[in-house]
Amino acid sequence: MKLIRFGRAGEEKIGVHADGKNYDVSAFGGDFDEEFFRTDGLARLEEFIKANEGKLTEIASDERLGAPIAKPSKIVCIGLNYKDHAEETGANIPKEPIIFMKSTTSVIGPNDNIMLPRNSVKTDWEVEFGIVIEKEASYVEEEKALDYVAGYVLHNDVSEREYQLERGGTWDKGKGCDTFAPIGPWIATKDEIKDINNIRLWLKVNDKIYQDGNTKNLIFSVPHIVSYISQFMTLLPGDIISTGTPAGVGLGFNPPIYLKVGDVVELGAEGLGKAKQAVVGFQKRK
Repeated sequence: MKLIRFGRAGEEKIGVHADGKNYDVSAFGGDFDEEFFRTDGLARLEEFIKANEGKLTEIASDERLGAPIAKPSKIVCIGLNYKDHAEETGANIPKEPIIFMKSTTSVIGPNDNIMLPRNSVKTDWEVEFGIVIEKEASYVEEEKALDYVAGYVLHNDVSEREYQLERGGTWDKGKGCDTFAPIGPWIATKDEIKDINNIRLWLKVNDKIYQDGNTKNLIFSVPHIVSYISQFMTLLPGDIISTGTPAGVGLGFNPPIYLKVGDVVELGAEGLGKAKQAVVGFQKRK
């Protein structure tokens, strides 16, 4: 299955994507959140869809899509997880996964606007392959790690490099700004992805390709990442793990290239769909 959420921001309903079309499954009840995954929601939703085959209402093609996950308890990210990306930023290849967090208030829909923070001059892009956790995971063995995964999502790990690298402390302050986590268009369940170790992911700005990578080049694999993080914190159903970005970020160019108002970012990954975000200036949250 491919799970979507649609409608006005803060008022999203649940749906599914199938055969190139989006369908409303809000009659199933609830949301794609921690409770959904905790209570075997994927299996229950599959039965609901089978029972209503041919009866689901198609969603208008111009309907806004929200992030396909509602209120994850946390977004855990892995830094420098592609050798070519570490090299382009002048960093050493990590011996263990580098962990940082993104705020849940940074989450937006796949086609919503990226808002530059106030006084930002170094906002960057990062296409990433994301993991969605299905059941509580603590001290998980790597061999069993995928048993705890619900599926996968496309994620743009938007990053303000000055905040991240020049303002002291951890990376988090450059990663968690409002709108800095466009997610979706959908969650692809595990059965939808044939080989998580061979997923092409790409990103372009103003129609120019900057990133074109593949998960086969991850330094730390998906099972290793899930197992590793679970040694340090309990992963809850609906949590998101973002696995890192390949080479081609703005920071890696000489001189660096950063996003500006009016730019358009497009990204995608095999099996995870495509997303498109316009860059706008700072606007105070309502």
